[in-house]
Amino acid sequence: MGALTRAVRNMSRRKMRTSLVIIALGFSMAIMISIPAGIVANQTSTQSLTANYNSTITNMQEEINKTSTLIQVQTSSGGGMFSGGFGNRSGFQPGGFEQPVYINETVVEEIRSIENVKDAVPFLEASSNETTSETMSGPGGRNFTISRPLYSITGVCLNSSIVGNYSILPTNITAGRNLREGDSGVLLMSSNLTDYFGVGVDGQVEINGEPFTVVGIYEQTGQVGTVTRTVYMNISDAQAATGLTGNASRLDVYADNTADVVGIAEVIEAAYSELRVTTYNDRLGQLQNMQTMYNETLTNAQSTLSQTQAIAFQEVGVAIVATSLIVLFTMLYTVRERTKEIGVLKAIGFSNWSVMGQFVLEGIFMSLVAAVVGIAIATIGAPVFSSLLLPSINPSAPSGVPGRQTFIPGMSLSSTVAAAPDPQLMLLTIGAAVLLGALGALYPAWRASKTSPMEALRHE
Repeated sequence: MGALTRAVRNMSRRKMRTSLVIIALGFSMAIMISIPAGIVANQTSTQSLTANYNSTITNMQEEINKTSTLIQVQTSSGGGMFSGGFGNRSGFQPGGFEQPVYINETVVEEIRSIENVKDAVPFLEASSNETTSETMSGPGGRNFTISRPLYSITGVCLNSSIVGNYSILPTNITAGRNLREGDSGVLLMSSNLTDYFGVGVDGQVEINGEPFTVVGIYEQTGQVGTVTRTVYMNISDAQAATGLTGNASRLDVYADNTADVVGIAEVIEAAYSELRVTTYNDRLGQLQNMQTMYNETLTNAQSTLSQTQAIAFQEVGVAIVATSLIVLFTMLYTVRERTKEIGVLKAIGFSNWSVMGQFVLEGIFMSLVAAVVGIAIATIGAPVFSSLLLPSINPSAPSGVPGRQTFIPGMSLSSTVAAAPDPQLMLLTIGAAVLLGALGALYPAWRASKTSPMEALRHE
């Protein structure tokens, strides 16, 4: 009978005990697989995070550099869905919410007439009547549901001078065309709204009850989970659809020259105390502050990753020791239990090396089976094991990233990657199982080979 056949037969003698030992070894092997997979996932996450941060800073810097003559103007409370002319601060309402304030279009003409102002471009930003519910986690692990507008509406001025001279519309059109001068009753729609409306280019949709034809679809850029749903239309159409006729949410004021920006900003602030003015220098300062916070975030992420790797080495070491000890004690017990059998084998002519090889082979085979079980467990449970045993690296960028025409609210650059063992790691685990099985069974096998046949046969 071959040594492998005898090893399998001997393991099957105590099915329950062998199964429990294999399961215990399997979980130990699963931990040995999951922890390196978690480290790789954290490294990938940190690298992706760094790339996202650097790309964001670079893009923002490029956009800001293109807008040295741009002065952004909006009300102190920002835009929203409620109407109200400039200077008519509504304050806190009985419900506890401050209603947004809008800029009356007569103010747009007044600002446009300021000396050295090249143009003033009004925008209307509001929310749809349709809402969607989202479940969020709160303090103490409690979940709560909030209702949010399903998409946002952006009205833009579509006269020839503005459309031709300023980048006020999305450029990454994936179907149809962009908005152009004289468009009315049509809209440009973000691609993530096509499924909701169930239409494409030339399709008919209703925005707050008003009919529109889709002339184009564009792809929004940004991090997963932060891209909003937006429709663009003529500002007059947006005013009609939202009931905000004669109002704007913000203005992009362009100076004739960069040297005129400060003077124009001072005139606007002096004449209209309700307006908040942001210039190139303001945006640049905010970007520098943002970059400082990004660098701190990346430094913290790198520090956490280093700590995670140190913890991982310790935990893998514990798993290796645990695996070796499980094999050692199991085989020691097996040798003691089969002392008389060892005596019989030696009495019929088995050499010390044959006896020793059989027990080593049993340890290796048991570890191999456990490795297969561990791979199966890790394939399913690696994300759970890695999240329980390793600190997570999931920093987020601060909100208020300065953008081309306005500020991008709450832009999150967090990057997480689920731990998943790769084939190389699985093969390495199988090799480690063979080695640990052999090492763990070596001493018990040596003891078995040194057992005297006469003493073994007298053993009860």
